[in-house]
Amino acid sequence: MDETKCTTCNDKDTGRCNTQSCAGSTTLPPNPASDIKQVIAVMSGKGGVGKSSVSALLAVGLARRGFKVGILDADITGPSIPKLFGLVDRPEQFNNYILPVKTSLGLQVISLNLFLPQEDDPVIWRGPILSSAVKQFWTDVAWGKLDYLIVDMPPGTGDVPLTVMQSLPLGGLVVVSSPQDLAMMVVSKTIKMARQAGVPILGLVENMSYLVCPHCGEHIHPFGSSHVREAAGRNGLPLLAVLPVDPVLAEMGDAGRIEDYQGVSWQHLEPLVEAVEKRDERGIVL
Repeated sequence: MDETKCTTCNDKDTGRCNTQSCAGSTTLPPNPASDIKQVIAVMSGKGGVGKSSVSALLAVGLARRGFKVGILDADITGPSIPKLFGLVDRPEQFNNYILPVKTSLGLQVISLNLFLPQEDDPVIWRGPILSSAVKQFWTDVAWGKLDYLIVDMPPGTGDVPLTVMQSLPLGGLVVVSSPQDLAMMVVSKTIKMARQAGVPILGLVENMSYLVCPHCGEHIHPFGSSHVREAAGRNGLPLLAVLPVDPVLAEMGDAGRIEDYQGVSWQHLEPLVEAVEKRDERGIVL
């Protein structure tokens, strides 16, 4: 839980927050080297649904529209963002701040994997240290002027997602799922967590929804029929995108060339990019 003392919860023993939705949780101000207009988190609750790919594609889509975009990789123990963009340079320091690593499109990226000697070295840390690292990515990184900072969240509803929701000024949350009922059940926990924390949810994205047969164009549903529209309606959320399984995207992500992707998913991504762009300061889609 957040270690900031809380007068709202008023725990008699520790004075710390003891609820996820505590109104006394403290949002950290940006540092003097950062001017960020909007912070958008991409979260699932369920691992393996392609959340990092959606985060990366959303950032690329916004950058292609002329916005200045950064990505904060909050998935400390399972970071994927540097691999997707082919980043290997270590972040540099300037005036006691950490400088993000830039991609070919000019996106600014920070991830713990950029600090490791080898990209497959494990990060074996307990929850409080993981949360502290995410806070440092906000307080100690010189992001400069950004229109959007995309936060790629880890799976689950534990320490790090709670830290992001309580400590960063989130303007909205994009929730990613896959077609299985099991995945949607776990993702529903994320929706409830966000609502308890008072974070506005921009909508749902269903990833890996179907395959397109290269011979006849038929849609094949390898994970079963989609129920995301019913789930969106049940939760009172807009369905922002339904994305197919695209082997080209997988190949380009593995090669670190996700910025060059122009495949079948792009036409389905436009509503997601527009939903993030066309929103007011309260996280309401206009």
